[in-house]
Amino acid sequence: MPIIEVNLLEGRPPEAKERLIQALTDAAIDAIGAPRESVRVILREMAPAHFAVGGQSLAAKAAGAKQVKVEEDWSDDS
Repeated sequence: MPIIEVNLLEGRPPEAKERLIQALTDAAIDAIGAPRESVRVILREMAPAHFAVGGQSLAAKAAGAKQVKVEEDWSDDS
């Protein structure tokens, strides 16, 4: 029984997650001949604050990018 675990950042619509589940199930069937009813898919969603790259959470990185954009908008003299 294949068990496929996927970690995702939260925010995707339910339809997108259903497509992912179907595609992963189909891939397991095609790759190893697993019976459809034996394929298990686990989706784990996490907040951007709970995932980091290079020592900075994605939430902090996004907040920094918004701050830079606001500063650029205010300093634009055109």
